Amino acid sequence: MASPTIRDVAREAGVSTATVSYVLNNSRRVGEETRRKVIEAAMRLGYRANITARNLQASETRLLGYSWRPTPPDQFNPILDQFLNAIAQAAAHHEYHILTFPAETIEEELAIYQDMVLTGQVDGFILSNTNLNDERVRTLLKMEFPFVAFGRSNPEWDFAWVDVDGKEGTAMAVRHLVQQGYRRIAHLAWPEDSLTGQYRLGGYQAAMEEAGLGVDPAWIVRTENRHDDAYRRTRGLLELPRQRRPDAVVASSDLMAIGAINAALDAGIEVGKELAVVGFDDAPVARYLRPPLTTLRQPITEIGERLITMLVALCQGRRVDDPHVLLPPQLVVRASSGAG
Repeated sequence: MASPTIRDVAREAGVSTATVSYVLNNSRRVGEETRRKVIEAAMRLGYRANITARNLQASETRLLGYSWRPTPPDQFNPILDQFLNAIAQAAAHHEYHILTFPAETIEEELAIYQDMVLTGQVDGFILSNTNLNDERVRTLLKMEFPFVAFGRSNPEWDFAWVDVDGKEGTAMAVRHLVQQGYRRIAHLAWPEDSLTGQYRLGGYQAAMEEAGLGVDPAWIVRTENRHDDAYRRTRGLLELPRQRRPDAVVASSDLMAIGAINAALDAGIEVGKELAVVGFDDAPVARYLRPPLTTLRQPITEIGERLITMLVALCQGRRVDDPHVLLPPQLVVRASSGAG
């Protein structure tokens, strides 16, 4: 079957061949509705293969696309800052550059991917914060366009990823607390639809079982990754009867751990003695808290280097020998867990 041509796309979209050329070459301003109509028609017809062939005959863009959700003004995302720096430096080492574009919704992000692929603006994409049934992964696999991900998705989907072993991380935190003499250990977990959160919850549960410690259902508290939510839910934990009240908390992020610390302090409970708190991320602020926060450090620099090396190989048509990399976090012990 013959590959679709620019005339086929024009006919499918109901526009002129010149308009299709303007859109695909980004050579003249076209109305957003018309632009979307052309892109959707090209996607339906599978016209991307023609564009890819054209780009291969010409030259690479040497650009790698990366999108993220903007952080609300009342929150911080230290991992994003570190990750952006890591992939930018790694890309520069390979003589590539990072093209960044924040997107508010998954629909907006997918539309940008399709636009960039069809118009040949980037050679590949980097994804982060992946989840089960992730539409970005599904779409890029279907398009057969090079991409890598910081995070996992459906086990049956074959794509290159690097991830931090969150299950082992929270297990390390629990083991450390048990060694310090804590027994009633609670977990501030992310919502059920978070794959990363599920891994971290699994590590907590496995380590508690390994230590022969029962888990009161009230000790597993699901909350969003926000300071105020973690603060409020920790206050609820501290209001449990004394024999059920946790003597330690493992949080899914440093931001949540800070909420837990502030909740304890406002309740007149001394952190590091009466209540231990462990975070996850090792944000720069962690060492400056009172008390300094015990946390799990993610190897962000190594993650960035591995992802970019994989993606450059895929963009150049080379095989990636080890496309699935799971890296351990490092437990950084400070005073918040009673050991600093």
